[in-house]
Amino acid sequence: MKKLPALLLILSCATLIACGRGQEINGHNTSMAYRSVKGLKNRLPPDTRIEFEVSFWTIRDAKKDDKEFLSAVDGKTPDEIIALGKEIYQERKAAGFKGYEAYSSWEEMIAKFGKERIDQDNKKNTSKDDQNKNKPNDSVMYKL
Repeated sequence: MKKLPALLLILSCATLIACGRGQEINGHNTSMAYRSVKGLKNRLPPDTRIEFEVSFWTIRDAKKDDKEFLSAVDGKTPDEIIALGKEIYQERKAAGFKGYEAYSSWEEMIAKFGKERIDQDNKKNTSKDDQNKNKPNDSVMYKL
């Protein structure tokens, strides 16, 4: 009977420890890293989400080797990923990386990507609305 409370205590501690990495990227392999990034991205506020995504893919572009990439992102929080992304941006900008010529700063690049994302979302919404307008109304459901 004395073993039951001890067992419950151990199980509850193990559960809390397992849940403690919920805000970090799991970098055991690339599919787990991508899956954890997707989950983290969905929990971030919209203004931070794009910066996190751009930072993550900047790191991925800079570190082509899977082992190097996974060791760089494993256990990192979104804020740490953003800081690492900014650092890589600054290094590449100083080295004259061709893709960054159009941007004077990290913030300008993030703002541009944010605007593009909003434009994409607006196009998706308007195309869905257009499809619904052109679609014949074959429904026999009536609102009573």
